[in-house]
Amino acid sequence: MTDTTARPAVAEPDAWRTWGDAEYGAWADEVRRLAAQQDAVILAHNYQLPAIQDVADHVGDSLALSRLAAASPRSTVVFAGVHFMAETAKILSPGKRVLIPDATAGCSLADTITADQLRAWKAEHPDAVVVSYVNTTAEVKAETDICCTSSNAVEVVQSIPAEREILFCPDQFLGAHVRRMTGRDNMHVWLGECHVHADISPADLKATVRANPDAELFVHPECGCTTSALWLAGRGELPAERTHILSTGGMLDQARATHGGRVLVATEVGMLHQLRKASPSTDFVPVNPRAACPYMQQNTPPKLLRSLREGVDEVRVDPAIAERARRAVERMVAIGRPGGGE
Repeated sequence: MTDTTARPAVAEPDAWRTWGDAEYGAWADEVRRLAAQQDAVILAHNYQLPAIQDVADHVGDSLALSRLAAASPRSTVVFAGVHFMAETAKILSPGKRVLIPDATAGCSLADTITADQLRAWKAEHPDAVVVSYVNTTAEVKAETDICCTSSNAVEVVQSIPAEREILFCPDQFLGAHVRRMTGRDNMHVWLGECHVHADISPADLKATVRANPDAELFVHPECGCTTSALWLAGRGELPAERTHILSTGGMLDQARATHGGRVLVATEVGMLHQLRKASPSTDFVPVNPRAACPYMQQNTPPKLLRSLREGVDEVRVDPAIAERARRAVERMVAIGRPGGGE
């Protein structure tokens, strides 16, 4: 018997922007039907569009989602995020099919260092330990001794003997934060950055804080304003107890402990959706309301639907590279605090 049920079309890529409740409901029902048919678990990063976050089985940071993918009984993983995140899921779930709605969804931070560049850097410091942020490609992870997340980077660096040189890549703002917290003067930091977080500037932060003197502040350590946040706290312009340098997972934990009032948020604006769900009575205000990642937003509702219908785009990682990259992630987990991802 032919199934004549009306289903959302993929032909008009921008039509979803004007959907009402009925259109969204039809799309979400079809996504869930296809996910069940494809034996798929849908994962959405915290920076994804709200519609995709709301239809996903799990929402979180990239490492937590990749670990959920590995633990899931489903044979297919659909990762709504950027490409390195889907790669990490494949690294930790080598026997599963991993799909991403748009394979061209890259990452300006991951793109700031290549495996060739890391090999050249290692050749200049042959005895150094390489610590790479999880926001890197599989090839870079394969050249890494131990990975870290924004929430456990300090602990990872502290686990390395004090006399060993460290090469930390690729985020310069996270690296500066870790160096400040650990006091390591033998830690070399790669000059990479996420262009979205880098554009959350000290000027943005100071203006927003001064306009909201009673607010709390959540700052992601990838932000270009992290040092300014600590400086403002040190000067007393923002009480230290209300200044929080947090990963995305840490922001959610802190939001659940916050009831009412106003919180200024310095990270990609997609994060506000989960924060508002975690604490509906709190007014979450972006430090830079223009801080939206265009790569994250390449994963649209029609592309998610197409991924499930057509089995695209599949993410593959060379098994030899995946094995070496997996060791770097496992060394991090072995420290005992795998962290909340980026």
